[in-house]
Amino acid sequence: MSTTLDSNPTVVDECRGVLHVYSDGSIVRSSKPGFNVPVEDDGTVLWKDVVFDSAHDLQLRLYKPADSSGSKLPVFFYIHGGGFCIGSRTWPNCQNYCFRLASELRAVVVAPDYRLAPENRLPAAIDDGFMALRWLQAQAVSHEPDPWLSHVADFSRVFVSGDSAGGNIAHNLAAGLGYGSPELAPVRVRGYVLLAPFFGGTIQTKSEVEGPKDAFLNLELIDRYWRLSIPVGDTTDHPLVNPFGPVSKSLEAIDLDPILVVVGGIDLLKDRAEDYARRLKNWGKDIEYVEFEGQPHGFFTIDPNSEPSNKLMLIIKQFIEKHLG
Repeated sequence: MSTTLDSNPTVVDECRGVLHVYSDGSIVRSSKPGFNVPVEDDGTVLWKDVVFDSAHDLQLRLYKPADSSGSKLPVFFYIHGGGFCIGSRTWPNCQNYCFRLASELRAVVVAPDYRLAPENRLPAAIDDGFMALRWLQAQAVSHEPDPWLSHVADFSRVFVSGDSAGGNIAHNLAAGLGYGSPELAPVRVRGYVLLAPFFGGTIQTKSEVEGPKDAFLNLELIDRYWRLSIPVGDTTDHPLVNPFGPVSKSLEAIDLDPILVVVGGIDLLKDRAEDYARRLKNWGKDIEYVEFEGQPHGFFTIDPNSEPSNKLMLIIKQFIEKHLG
């Protein structure tokens, strides 16, 4: 008698040793981070975790300079990457970058987690990005806000940034909220920072086709992330994946807040980021595009103390100062 049960399941998909998908449909996640680097906590930045969505047991990590008492600081969201499939606010590469952001930008940094694929396919991660912003709004209007936050956060000066998949989330938040983020009042988003945003499409770009096969984020891994994260039955022309796809709503009519787009010159996602910035700029949007020659995907978290990473931090700081309002 034959059986359809897989008595000896094998790994059919694997992402950076963290996520394993088996032939019987089961999913195993390692508790170890994908980046084994030491946490560089010197005490100059304070941090703590807060639940922002109890229904899905989602937390965010708050950071602020230790010497920030008495001064109101802008709020800077940092949404981690990982192809929508891996990553966490708790990973040391994410924590170390948030330490730098809080210290050098003189900002309250909010680093939210979001539900991951393939257990939770898109639009779950986008919905969770909105939920993190609504949590901030709830703090801004609460009679008893978190004192750790309320004494130092300027809710009228918020910036939303994202790295890779987080950059995709940041774009979708920008398009969904529109200029001035009126539905979040009194929270006011002033601008968005898209760091190597993770966009896709059924037609491959030149940088995807010709990019190095051994790249940190190579084409095979890009395809795997999309296969695991887009809704079942959909393609990479899904509106959340391809902002300019055949079924995507036109961004031309949407009034957007200022957006800074950053990408590495040898990142396979470069052409999509450049095309995104060029199209929006041609439509009269307030867009800045910065390309770092010779830099790979995620260079700023892989080597946060490199010269390009330091230069990027200054560019982000200048963007914030320009749009504080």
